[in-house]
Amino acid sequence: MRRSELPVLGGRAGRAQPPEPQSSVGEEGMDRRTFLRRAAMASAAAAAEALVPGVTLADEIPSLAGASAGLTWRKTPCRFCGVGCGLLVGIEDGRAVAVKGDPESPVNRGLACVKGYHSVQALYGTDRLTRALVRRGGEFVEVPVDEALDLVADRLRETMEEHGKDSVAMYGSGQWTIPEGYVASKLFKGALGTNNLEANARLCMSSAVTGFMSTFGMDEPPGCYEDIDHADAFVLWGNNMSEMHPVLFSRMLEERRRRPDVRIVDLATRTTRTSYAADRSFIFAPQADLAIANAICHELVARNRVNREFVERHVSFKRGRTEIGYGLEDGFAFSDEARDATWEEFVEFLSDYTPERAAEISGMSAADIRWLASLYGDPNRRVMSFWCMGPNQHTRGTWMNNLIYNIHLLVGKVSSPGNSPFSLTGQPSACGTVREVGTLTHRLPYGEVTNEEHRRNAAEIWGVPVENIDPEPGYNTVEMFRALDRGDVRFMWIQVTNPFVSMPHLNRYREGAHRDGRFVVVSDVYPTPTTEVADVVLPAAMWIEQEGLFGNSERRTQHFERMLDPPGEAMSDMEQLLEVARRLGHSDLFPDGAEPVQELWDEYIRFHDAPDHRMAPLSELRERPGIMWPYVDGRETRWRYNTEHDPAADPERGDYDFYGHPDHRAWIWLRPYEPPPEWPDEEYPFWLNTGRVLEHWHTGSMTRRVPTLHRAVPQAYVEIHADDARELGVAEGQQVRLVTRRGSLTLPARIDYRAQPPRGQVFVPFFDESLLVNELTLDAYCPISRQPDYKKCAVRVERVGGGGGP
Repeated sequence: MRRSELPVLGGRAGRAQPPEPQSSVGEEGMDRRTFLRRAAMASAAAAAEALVPGVTLADEIPSLAGASAGLTWRKTPCRFCGVGCGLLVGIEDGRAVAVKGDPESPVNRGLACVKGYHSVQALYGTDRLTRALVRRGGEFVEVPVDEALDLVADRLRETMEEHGKDSVAMYGSGQWTIPEGYVASKLFKGALGTNNLEANARLCMSSAVTGFMSTFGMDEPPGCYEDIDHADAFVLWGNNMSEMHPVLFSRMLEERRRRPDVRIVDLATRTTRTSYAADRSFIFAPQADLAIANAICHELVARNRVNREFVERHVSFKRGRTEIGYGLEDGFAFSDEARDATWEEFVEFLSDYTPERAAEISGMSAADIRWLASLYGDPNRRVMSFWCMGPNQHTRGTWMNNLIYNIHLLVGKVSSPGNSPFSLTGQPSACGTVREVGTLTHRLPYGEVTNEEHRRNAAEIWGVPVENIDPEPGYNTVEMFRALDRGDVRFMWIQVTNPFVSMPHLNRYREGAHRDGRFVVVSDVYPTPTTEVADVVLPAAMWIEQEGLFGNSERRTQHFERMLDPPGEAMSDMEQLLEVARRLGHSDLFPDGAEPVQELWDEYIRFHDAPDHRMAPLSELRERPGIMWPYVDGRETRWRYNTEHDPAADPERGDYDFYGHPDHRAWIWLRPYEPPPEWPDEEYPFWLNTGRVLEHWHTGSMTRRVPTLHRAVPQAYVEIHADDARELGVAEGQQVRLVTRRGSLTLPARIDYRAQPPRGQVFVPFFDESLLVNELTLDAYCPISRQPDYKKCAVRVERVGGGGGP
């Protein structure tokens, strides 16, 4: 029997489904009504206290004191997005029963979004994985977790012996805690000697990394969330912040309420709730953000709005390669080249990007582009730019990040309070675990595998021979799954992510995992379409069922303690990795004491132990609601490269020292507009765009098991412009079929719903495991960052018939 014909785990019709929403509290705990009442009261109280500090609304919540009397409140960062909101979790009788925002957290100041307030309910889904599962005779059987770990270690060892070290791979996540990612990096890169370690953050923020590295020579934002308190204007580049990062968006709205001259500008490819809240909203054609950004730079130069003193002292100009491809071929290879350019060459380059030409490409008016340039160029306005998946999930994602930095650098609005180009992230520790720890194939906890000095430093700290660390990167995420399909990778261990929902061109990679001679291990908390393809499923602990640390978008490291015991034989991903490492004979490389997190943290921060660049000790992180790095002499670095705030910046270089590059300058790049690899034609006349919604997080494997969130948005849908729907004969709620060159999907139409795409575009959220939109998407990626583009491919829309609401 082919594996694709095998019974699925927790699924119906070949798709994993969450159970019908039920109580999140078991029989031995309080009943559902009590749970929800306490959670609601705590949330309401937190919101009220945030809005009116020091006031308790006793009349509105008369039983709050009684409900809270038996609770123990403990701090943690939120489990979901990369904002890193501080939460307080109420514990009673060994269960998490309430959540409120942490008023001590400088991130959210006591506020939380709907996912944060309901986060602990994700622990108590009725189909929680509590026993290890091994596939035997085509079906899963429960086995003791030690037996499953023995099997994982044996198959890992056998695969390496038979096919070589690079036949094995690990695919992790920006949801790994920092210690988990550190153990994975040390085990695979230091002990096993393969760089085939990747994380799903490759899919969401690697263009941000390559953008930072190429512009500043170092990763992660130069500013922080405090910039929101100082900025006079916010420009959102393809970023629906009101739904994706609602707490930060709330802070922006509060600043506008407090200071009416503040402006919020929405640049987007569809009208969203963010558009409605913005002062001005501009809709542009997919991929045209490249032309718009260059046109803004053109206007700044033409109108003499450039801060010439800043540019002459702190900026260099660079050219890279062009017509660089789209990563569609197996084994695609590309390396950019930074070549010197001059101011005069930059001005000549911009001559191709007049507002009129950009208007032709983008659909925005030339007048609106000029207005936007005037906003950036106003010397009396401090400007923040925010972006996330729009510029990052882009076949020219690195370029798009560079171009936003170009705008800020031309006007000198960077690395100072309120002047901040800021790339947001979508996972709780994409920064802390993936970018800082280095759980991408080319990275180490400090530096690159290609750099001999960095390898020697890692080998010394890890206690391994330097020869163990391969100087060549392994597979990036898309190439890793292509290698699994081809058979170059034979063993893959997947932890805390759901790639057989989230990978683009999904059919190819799911079929690859089913091929003979593959062995797939999945560590997760619930059945998913990814556990369906596994040979071994290991039950994992949730975040507050272990001690750990996350690192958020503003370089803030946040600690949380173990508050609860995981159910059954579930254990943390770190414990699973340590157990397999011991079975492989690497016990001497890893802690075996009572406080492994302390030992691992102390070892990890040795990578960042320089007089002017340190991480905070764990003792301080345990006491505080997060600390931003670099943390030197008890002081957080809020604005990097600013000689007044950053201890690594040399005051002799003036107000700024962009020390990431050897020339101590930030680099402006000459990056042109280039079209996407696929766009609408006669056969596939629409654009397909994908993304998220407020109520659900990523692939929905947790949030769809939270009753309130599941009922709010129970299934995926396709947004269609009303005029397109009319021409197609499609009514609200009617089933339509989307067809691309890679697959088809039938789902209900929503017209004039929470957001509206422009004519010729449709939008589908990807949270629904039963309606896999990524069977349609294209696996093209940015050749520099290797991050796929989920925001644009060509699709045909067909009316199926029938009516009825979704």
